[in-house]
Amino acid sequence: MTPATNDGIGRGDAGVTASAALLDIRDLTLDLPNGTRLLHGISLSVAAGETVGLVGESGSGKSLTARTVLGLLPDRATTAGTVVLDGTDVLAAPGAQLRRLRRRGAGMIFQDPRAGINPMRTIGDHLTESLRLAEGWSAADARARAVELLGAVRLPRPEDHLRQFPHEFSGGMLQRVMIAGALTTSPQLLVCDEPTTALDVTTQAEIIGVLTEQRASRGMGMLFITHDLNLAASLCDRVYVMSGGQVVEQGRAHDVLRDPQADYTRRLVAATPTLPGAAPGAAAEYGVGDSAGHAGHPFDGGSSETSNVVPMLQATGVSKTYVRRGKDPVCAVVDATVEVPRGGALGVVGESGSGKSTLARMIVGLEGADTGDIRIDGRERTAVPRGRAERIAHARSVQMVFQDPYLSLDPRITAGRAIEDALRLHTRLSPAEARTRVLSLLEQVGLGEKHAAARPRTLSGGQRQRVAIARALAIEPDVLVMDEATSALDVSVQAQVLDLVDRIRRERGLPVLFISHDLAVVRRVCEQTVVMRRGEIVERGDTAALLASPQHEYTRLLIGSVPKPGWDASAAGAEVEAVLGADAEGSEAATGPDAGSEASAIEEAQIEASGQAR
Repeated sequence: MTPATNDGIGRGDAGVTASAALLDIRDLTLDLPNGTRLLHGISLSVAAGETVGLVGESGSGKSLTARTVLGLLPDRATTAGTVVLDGTDVLAAPGAQLRRLRRRGAGMIFQDPRAGINPMRTIGDHLTESLRLAEGWSAADARARAVELLGAVRLPRPEDHLRQFPHEFSGGMLQRVMIAGALTTSPQLLVCDEPTTALDVTTQAEIIGVLTEQRASRGMGMLFITHDLNLAASLCDRVYVMSGGQVVEQGRAHDVLRDPQADYTRRLVAATPTLPGAAPGAAAEYGVGDSAGHAGHPFDGGSSETSNVVPMLQATGVSKTYVRRGKDPVCAVVDATVEVPRGGALGVVGESGSGKSTLARMIVGLEGADTGDIRIDGRERTAVPRGRAERIAHARSVQMVFQDPYLSLDPRITAGRAIEDALRLHTRLSPAEARTRVLSLLEQVGLGEKHAAARPRTLSGGQRQRVAIARALAIEPDVLVMDEATSALDVSVQAQVLDLVDRIRRERGLPVLFISHDLAVVRRVCEQTVVMRRGEIVERGDTAALLASPQHEYTRLLIGSVPKPGWDASAAGAEVEAVLGADAEGSEAATGPDAGSEASAIEEAQIEASGQAR
């Protein structure tokens, strides 16, 4: 077993012959007009009925390689090599033939479903347009086909969904619509570009179950791009590991991720958080990496020693209900109580719509609690701050790091200026002192002076998130809230950010409220964990004990939905639907088409409430 070379040769029995391949890429190179080479001799193959994974970090060339399958190339790019799909060379195909390949040869599912659908048109319009205009189907036949496809991807009421708009769907439901759209003309190959990256584990299990089921029933090949090694190990027959625009290793998924030969693959595996022994009866070998093997007790004053200490953050009996015009109210948080001691870390986990982010927004003062009490370092912080002085005082006591740092940083100003502005607002430092403090903060998060002069668009995702953390720490808050702050990062960058959070906690004794749907990340960071569902805390306890022996059915469902080798994606997805669907039928808390639309209902209610407040 050896690392792959540029000609794509890796471990024994790793590929399929060119004659048997549905997709066969050989010696593919891609150069930009300025001479920059982005792809270096890529070779890979996919057979009918096979799932092949492309794994690697952002910028490794995964998505660029996948897009060449449909002839989606950068403007004026120069290519060499061949990309043969079902006997046709995509790179040499004329326009008409390329359009036929895109309709019947291959379909593609992108990471963000909302970016690929027109929000002004109904789901029915989206699914039937290509059939009517490109294939010549009648409106009735196209509609029947759309209903059939929505049923095939397990949406509960296909007829009703055709009349709905994208904003009425949760992320998981809308991703199913995009899968249905990709399957309209029964493609032979399905290209999936990070289709579950931003989804919680239960929704991910449902989506992966749908994809697996459709692949098996249709005999399709599937090229699956991901940076989640656990997902690749559980879903893919073979994997290609990419770095710097070239394949560094390839082979059977289980072999590559269990016994990596290339240094780069070993670093990826080592940086991947895992849940060894988390599910009942699970063994340690279920994970692909060992970096998260500790339960996460970095602060010397651990939970056993701080149980009698007054918590730095204390939220007691907090509730939040959104009232919508003409619709049922949405109970986003119901009687939630959480505590975080100095230097402690509390994980809050649950699927989208469980109330995690609403709880965080109340703690940082972006939402007012209907009932309950919130105290930070003994000071009452329940109400939304009104005047400027109150807002500044609240901001000094608690800071928040959001999921997407690009959206939380002003693209017009440099990273250093963003931190300096926070210092000038909250401190009496002179301009020279503020600039010195900025460089010190950036150094603490592993960045330097050159990053201070950079604008957000020129920084990587991990660097932007470090800037966001540095800005949050600039005013030395009493509590740090991290809302899905690492969910969109590559595993190695994620490991760096998590290590940074651990170090800052040790050095400053800073309490952290860590909100995530990634149980492996929570296990790595947090001593204590609470599990939320439909606004209620259904289970709480020591993180290691809770993950090793969950008591609540929903917690067991979350753990069982985490991908692992030997994981039956179809069965896991069906179990999630059975449990959540049954609960939705018996619960008045479920809103919209199904329980999965709770996240959309809460978001819609928040927008409406903010409009009423203005």
